Amino acid sequence: MTDFVRAGRRNAHGARLVGEAARDIVARLGDRASAPPRAAGEAGGLGSRRPWDVTYRRNAFLLDLVAGAAAAAAALAMWSNMRPTTHESQLLALIPVLWVGALAATHGYERRYLGTATEEYRAVFHSTFLVLALVAVISYVLKLELSRGFIMTVLPMLFVIGMTERHLLRRRLQSRRARGLDVQRTVVIGDARSIGPLIREIRRAPGQGMQVVAACVSGLMTDDDEATDVEGVPVFGYPEEAMSAVDLFDAEVVAVSADPDLCGHALRRLSWALEEREVDLIVAPGIFEVAGPRLSIRRAAGMPLLHVERPVMSGARRAVKKVVDRVLAVAAAVLAFPVLLVIAVAVRLDSPGPVLFRQTRVGAKGEHFQMLKFRTMCVDAEARLSDLLGVQDAGNTVLYKMRRDPRVTRVGRVLRRYSLDELPQLLNVLRGQMSLVGPRPPLPSEVEGYEPDAARRLRVQPGLTGLWQVSGRSDLSWEESLRLDLWYVDNWSLALDLQIIFRTARAVLRGTGAY
Repeated sequence: MTDFVRAGRRNAHGARLVGEAARDIVARLGDRASAPPRAAGEAGGLGSRRPWDVTYRRNAFLLDLVAGAAAAAAALAMWSNMRPTTHESQLLALIPVLWVGALAATHGYERRYLGTATEEYRAVFHSTFLVLALVAVISYVLKLELSRGFIMTVLPMLFVIGMTERHLLRRRLQSRRARGLDVQRTVVIGDARSIGPLIREIRRAPGQGMQVVAACVSGLMTDDDEATDVEGVPVFGYPEEAMSAVDLFDAEVVAVSADPDLCGHALRRLSWALEEREVDLIVAPGIFEVAGPRLSIRRAAGMPLLHVERPVMSGARRAVKKVVDRVLAVAAAVLAFPVLLVIAVAVRLDSPGPVLFRQTRVGAKGEHFQMLKFRTMCVDAEARLSDLLGVQDAGNTVLYKMRRDPRVTRVGRVLRRYSLDELPQLLNVLRGQMSLVGPRPPLPSEVEGYEPDAARRLRVQPGLTGLWQVSGRSDLSWEESLRLDLWYVDNWSLALDLQIIFRTARAVLRGTGAY
């Protein structure tokens, strides 16, 4: 195999250690090969590549056919009194075929999108309108008089059933991957500086199904006492030895980090070699924490360039977010009004003091406002805080919050566990001081200690819920909380807000990280 990177960066000492590590890996693999064969369906094992995508695609195809047939049958049942014509019955019989064909045309069965990317859901959305267009064209060409009732019944059902079955398929796949099944053995390639962050990002998303089994690293400087591994992943060799690692580990994916030496013709030759082995090649652009919709490929002088859209939450998009916030806040307040009354009475009877707790928080652009919550602590909680600061019972040193705070009342513990104490913040949303979804509203004392990166959280309104709420809440470290908030600020979209709102219900019911 031709060299993929310049070999001049090697040093004799590093090469010896890497070679020893490679021999250790080979020895372990030999032991594994001599072990009894694994049971069918068991994770791991060389030479046992499992076509999870074939199974996933087959199940999706069959369920999509069922979805089309169910939508057509429901339309016939709901409009049976209208006695559909022969043409309408024939067209309804074609719905399953049209639905599957539309999904195939919108990349709904492409392997790279299955189980992970949002494009799979987007394909269902686009297919709904494609089916509508196909039905319109067929009715126009054949001069059919179709009932609007049939169309307005079939299309929403196709969308709902399609989204539901894809969600269930993804849940099943992610559940299997959490148990170590249906994972793709991955070899990472790059230099010593960039390969570590790539491995960490892959591990941070286990649902993607990538299991890093070996690394081929350039520029690795080692000492006698250092183990030849990166982030716990054994170093097999240098990048030019990547194909040997792929063959030895029976890898299904090769991930290339940002390496100035591994580009152009070298990367092209690598892709050719992987093509012969039917191994996927993915290249990390060196940009993390950027959502897919903000990335696109542009060509300039025959060279593909990665275009990163600027984060946008202004103008019309900000106005839409405010309108959606207020509409949903009004609806939530009306539905939750009986619950609010019951909680108010319980707080009043449980301990002396006001029902609502007001606290100064920092909103968008550094503006202060009074955030409302149901009172969950005794009245002198602030005065007793100084006595508790030394207690090592908090999971976050910046966002101080004790797991077993003696100041919390009996009713308060229940309210905090299920985040019911935050319901009065719906009023802050109606006032325009907060949003339904956004970063956690910080205290002025916290903002005073912000570094420049953390201050970026203040570019948007704080939220009643957010990524921090659905990702562990108070169990998160400050660094993880900050990372989630910055990701939200940089990648906001209305679809993301709706997704977080739906995930919030599950997080609240579990009560994880709430204290």
